[in-house]
Amino acid sequence: MRLSNNIMYQNNLDKILENQQKVAVAQEKVSTQTRILTPSDDPAASAQALLLSERIDINNQFQKNNSYLTSKLQTEESVLQNIKTSLQRGYQLTVQAGNGALSEQDRETIAEEMKSIQATLYDLMNSKSEDGKFIFSGFQDSNQTYVFNGATGTYDYQGDQGNHEMQLAVGVTLRSSDNGIDAFENVDERLNVNTNTPTVGGGITGGSVYVKEQAQFDSFHKANYDPLVPANNNLQVTVTAGIPDTYAITLGGTPVGGGNFTNDTIKFQGMEINLAGVAPGTADFSLAPPEKKNMLNTLEELITGLTNPGLSNDAYQEYLADGMVGITNAQNQVSITQANLGGRINVAERLLGSTADININHKESKAKLVELDMAEAITELTKEETALQASQATFGRLTQLSLFDYIR
Repeated sequence: MRLSNNIMYQNNLDKILENQQKVAVAQEKVSTQTRILTPSDDPAASAQALLLSERIDINNQFQKNNSYLTSKLQTEESVLQNIKTSLQRGYQLTVQAGNGALSEQDRETIAEEMKSIQATLYDLMNSKSEDGKFIFSGFQDSNQTYVFNGATGTYDYQGDQGNHEMQLAVGVTLRSSDNGIDAFENVDERLNVNTNTPTVGGGITGGSVYVKEQAQFDSFHKANYDPLVPANNNLQVTVTAGIPDTYAITLGGTPVGGGNFTNDTIKFQGMEINLAGVAPGTADFSLAPPEKKNMLNTLEELITGLTNPGLSNDAYQEYLADGMVGITNAQNQVSITQANLGGRINVAERLLGSTADININHKESKAKLVELDMAEAITELTKEETALQASQATFGRLTQLSLFDYIR
């Protein structure tokens, strides 16, 4: 009889503990509003929910990357726009400096404003992003982008050609920066001849060569310049005595022009060639190789021309022509950088929207797997609580029974 009572006691106690566990589980499901507390509750759904959670976390990181990248690009875009504004003012001043009625004092005044523009550009080109890194230094973004080299009198680039990238979606990365090589250094100088003072021989005792019609000369230069064989770029003007005197022009030994030499000036392919002396004789010069120059150095040379009162008019006009072409090409290069940057911002904005939509779908799918039907859960909790109360009441009555209760 004692064994039977012990077994009955233990069975009822186990039932109470089991019901308490069921109530605790039901309560936790209601409080967390999830139907899966452990993977064993629903292994398949649990695995799918875990995968969706990982995808949601990855997309959340993509969204953070997107916000960071967009902020950096918007900062860069603002800097580039300010650079273009400064360059536009520099161009206006260069055109103004070409007014033949200006005095030396007027040119000095223009030069002072040009120095101010140069200083502004120097600051802008050395701009930093929100993280304190130099925007245009490439991978060397701890280095100041531009510094003035006192030994050469030039502004030198201190970065590299690297471009940082950020991942904004699976398989999608976008550049988060533009290096100074692409934005500022890759600017074409004005195409020109190698010297304004040709080498003369024979009866020709002196001369000068200046590009007067830039567009015409540019076409000739681009069509004929040979980067591999320097001798093919040599121009020679040969003047032959006669009635009238004549001239012939060769490029790399090949005839390219000629005519009567009736005065001291020859106009050829946008060039104005002035020769002094008598026939026969020669003048030699060549096509200069294409060069690149950043806007700071373009302005530095322009300021030099504006502040040099001893220049001839032709030499002064050379400075202005170099400045106008250099500033225009710098503006174009900045515009190209802006356009590329704007395209990346547009892509980032579209990706941000699509990533948000994907995350919404992932969250909805996860909710269907793990979220609780509250009405059903509360009903289940009530059922388990009722079962627990019943088992507790039964156990209470059993513990109060004795042998005398059975023999009444």
